[in-house]
Amino acid sequence: MAIPRPIPLPPLPRLPPAVPRSGVPDEARRALRQLLGDVDRALATAFRDGADASALARRRGESVARVVIHVWGACLGDVTGAALFAVGGFGRGLLFPCSDVDLLVLAEHPEPARLRALEQCFATLWDIGLKVGHAVREPAQCRSLAAQDASVFTSLLDAYRLAGDPALDAVLRGIVDDPELWPPREYLAARLAERDARHARYDDTAYNLEPNLKDGPGGLRTLDSLRWLGRRLAHAGGLEDMQNEGLLDPAERVSLCEAETTLRRYRYALHLEAGRPEERLLFDYQRGLATRLGFEDEHAKNLGVEQFMQGYYRAASLVERLGMQIAERFVEMLETPSAAQPVGEDFVRYGSRLAVRDAELFMRRPAALVEIFIARLDQPGLIGFTADTMRRVHQATAIHGTALADDPQTLAAFLRLLRRGAPAVDALWRMNRHGLLAAVLPAFGTVFGRMQYDLFHVYTVDEHTLRVLRNMARFADPEARRDFPIGCEIWPTFDKPELMLLAGLFHDIAKGRGGDHAVLGEEDARAFCAKLDLPPEDIELVAWLVRWHLLMSTTAQRQDITDPAVVQRFADQVGDWARLDHLYVLTVADIIGTSPRLWNAWKDRLLADLYTAARYALRSDVQLPLHASARVRECRERALNLLLAEGLGADAIATVWADFPDLSFLRHRPEQIAWQTLAILRAKGATPLIEVHPFSVRGSTELFVYAADRDGLFATVTAMLDRMRFSVVEARILKSQTGRALDTFLLLESDTQEPASLPRAEELRVRLQRALAQPAPVAPAKRSMSRHLKYFQMPPKIAFNAAGERTQLALVCTDRPGLLAAAAHAMLEVGVRVHDARIATFGERVEDFFEITDRHDAPLSGEQQEKLLQALLRRVGNAKASA
Repeated sequence: MAIPRPIPLPPLPRLPPAVPRSGVPDEARRALRQLLGDVDRALATAFRDGADASALARRRGESVARVVIHVWGACLGDVTGAALFAVGGFGRGLLFPCSDVDLLVLAEHPEPARLRALEQCFATLWDIGLKVGHAVREPAQCRSLAAQDASVFTSLLDAYRLAGDPALDAVLRGIVDDPELWPPREYLAARLAERDARHARYDDTAYNLEPNLKDGPGGLRTLDSLRWLGRRLAHAGGLEDMQNEGLLDPAERVSLCEAETTLRRYRYALHLEAGRPEERLLFDYQRGLATRLGFEDEHAKNLGVEQFMQGYYRAASLVERLGMQIAERFVEMLETPSAAQPVGEDFVRYGSRLAVRDAELFMRRPAALVEIFIARLDQPGLIGFTADTMRRVHQATAIHGTALADDPQTLAAFLRLLRRGAPAVDALWRMNRHGLLAAVLPAFGTVFGRMQYDLFHVYTVDEHTLRVLRNMARFADPEARRDFPIGCEIWPTFDKPELMLLAGLFHDIAKGRGGDHAVLGEEDARAFCAKLDLPPEDIELVAWLVRWHLLMSTTAQRQDITDPAVVQRFADQVGDWARLDHLYVLTVADIIGTSPRLWNAWKDRLLADLYTAARYALRSDVQLPLHASARVRECRERALNLLLAEGLGADAIATVWADFPDLSFLRHRPEQIAWQTLAILRAKGATPLIEVHPFSVRGSTELFVYAADRDGLFATVTAMLDRMRFSVVEARILKSQTGRALDTFLLLESDTQEPASLPRAEELRVRLQRALAQPAPVAPAKRSMSRHLKYFQMPPKIAFNAAGERTQLALVCTDRPGLLAAAAHAMLEVGVRVHDARIATFGERVEDFFEITDRHDAPLSGEQQEKLLQALLRRVGNAKASA
């Protein structure tokens, strides 16, 4: 990243004296517009050359102020009873490239002529290219609005007079300094309520993929709020003043200044990149901004754009953390002092806050840094540490640094904390906010603010890791049993919950280094667990979980877990029930912590089914997987019992099943076979038969298509599903003995990833029935790609592999509307039949696997594979292929 260096600033514009009340003629307006454009271009050049963004924003504010004063003079001249004030960012003397120019006019009893002159003034400012926000108020009205609304009152704190009657300076100061308007306690409560509401709009985290530089958590508004609180509550309107008042220590002030420099630089660059007052770091701009600010790709797993965003996340996280702590100091400053209550030998409680007895405790005995967080767990009703104690935690952490990671007593205290199990998670979150977690676990500090430039991971690595731990802690809560029955059943069985927490801490800790993060993370986990002096078998379990933390999710989503051989391979790799239990908990917590949108009933059941099947396979008395013929027999018997219970005759059932291939009984559950059979019998030979079960296998909607098989059937079904905005998560494409299609699709609503409602299921049945009655296949719908997906395009990878009597097609590419339908039409185009499909989507990345044959149900030849490849290229995009 380019380091701001002393760069000569463009000179302030020189303007001729304004002729009072003469107005600004057209030629002068054009000249002022040109002048402002010249200033902006010169400032942009200086920024490109490395000038400091704060200095440039101040210079633009000074330049615009000169122009505004000139226009005021030309339109109103020297006036009494009226004054023009700069407010907002303009009032603080800062104007970023596309910022609005906020103005306030205080006017005592403004007559019509003066109001017309003001209208002319504001119209002129718009005419010359300034985006002006303005208000005209009488002093009494201004005071009344400020008394009603804390945001109006706050805007006056930054106001300074540009032109007009100097006497109104005192009027405005009288409003701001009135002790009856927003006294300290009320003002603090209002500011904190505004902060909480603002943060809630951004998911209470600074780690969104497209964060807001200005209003998001840890954004520039947080720093503004600290200055407003300092001014109102302690008569300290700047960071240096707050340091002098004891609200900040020197290191905190330096850290905040450095973070503010980063945020202002990013905001300045963002305005230039967007060409408008954009405050969000949208995907549209992130790569361009990274280039503009000098970030370069180090390797495929540490892109320049990721380094750029890490700079933002680290600055915003620091501002958010210190902002919360300083706000707590203001709260404490206004509280009535409480009597001291001893808490063990080292700590003392003052009301709802914890403090140290000995000011030098953390320096003398570093392990106390961790022990105070343990003590807080044992003290109900605490809301935090005293301001002095927080400061001492930061200072001691900074002085000791990563030496804490090698201090035996500190590591022993950390292990004692982890052994608390679920309650330890809150303490770990707090330790991270105070910078202590990265000191005890230095590898965690390397992923602090580390983003992954994709749509799959919606949080930075450190934020994701802490969310994974919090998800684990939910399994200890009995109230979560309804949502996570297996997780809540497993968690209480852990004799050593610290091993689960350690696996969560380390599972992604090596991201961004290059190489396989699971392999590198395993090495880190082994080394740290050895420092904790864990037994070898415990180290082995943690290391294994880190190494294979993706095993369960990839097996469930990419392989056919109804195949006993797949389950057996998975179970053999897991090895025993203990590993399986730990892996299940880590997998579920990891998926939910990656993105709230990833977890749904389908994945819940998918993982539950794999867990249950693997647990059964790991029983010592279980023999090898049943032979296929035995599995077919078992499924038929169970399905028959279900149908007989419905009152159906055995002969009618046998007639239907005589047309079913054995694969139907191998690939479907008895409940599905029974449902399909019942539908066929009720249809009495009518085809095409379409049945939709809204809530079926693994929390999905099941679609059953029974029709005369024909080329284009799969393409028509997938095109119709796409038109109706259903996502296919699994497809079973079978053919009966008499040539009928027995196709099953498991679906979720594309927008919500939930099963279909009853009305939607019926709508799907009717529309698909109508579509299949037509001889021509339905064409895929044409829909534009979302803004997000446009910035995450990857070259598709297409691979063909032998799969017994079939060919396996693997398609890995960027998701887009109609992708599956487009692939289906490509296969139709070259005469390829689909027999099985597994669909997996990871953020913007799609991994689809198809079992296919030619029209004669034979594997594809090399020539046929090439034809299909070219058809996919035309419909899906440029691809990398491998045979």
